[in-house]
Parts: sequence; C-alpha cells; structure tokens
Amino acid sequence: MGTESQFVVERVQTGVRLEKRLLKVLKGFAEYHDMSLGDLLEGIVLHAFDGKTPFSASSLERIQDLKKFCGLDLDSTASHRLTEIKRHPGSKMTSEKKK
Repeated sequence: MGTESQFVVERVQTGVRLEKRLLKVLKGFAEYHDMSLGDLLEGIVLHAFDGKTPFSASSLERIQDLKKFCGLDLDSTASHRLTEIKRHPGSKMTSEKKK
C-alpha cells in the first residue's frame, strides 16, 4: 500500500434499511471495484463529511449505467421524501412516510 498510514478501527455490524434498487446499485459498484459494501459506504460517507465528491467522472458514468440496469430512477431530489411500503399479513399494501 505504499507509504500511506493505516488506521486501526473497530467496526460494528449494523442493520441498515435501504431502498432496494439503491442497494443493488451500491452492491454492483462495490463488486466492480472489488471491495465490500461496507468499505464503499465508509468511503462515501468520509468524503461527504469533508464536503468532497467520492466519485470520479468515470465512476459516475458507471453508476449511471448501474442505475439504468437496476431501474433506479431516484436522485438527490428524492432525499427525505421516500415513502416505504408496509406489508401486513392478510391486508393490502399501505404506504407510510419514513421519519
């Protein structure tokens, strides 16, 4: 890894719920770069915390291809406006605003 410093961290298992197609795009992108989903998410968040974009122009092109393939039609304007379908056994599907 060259002369870059390594950071020892403690990772924890988490149960995060994500939009299904968004998760498919993230998994596809992580697989393309031969990295774990957790490593990808850590990198995205650390870049965002610094106010930097985590993706190069070629990565953004790859993401657009994955979005098309996975049928993901959401963008940043959908943030904080997603409504989740709640499925209850024996009843019709209902939607509930995420908080």
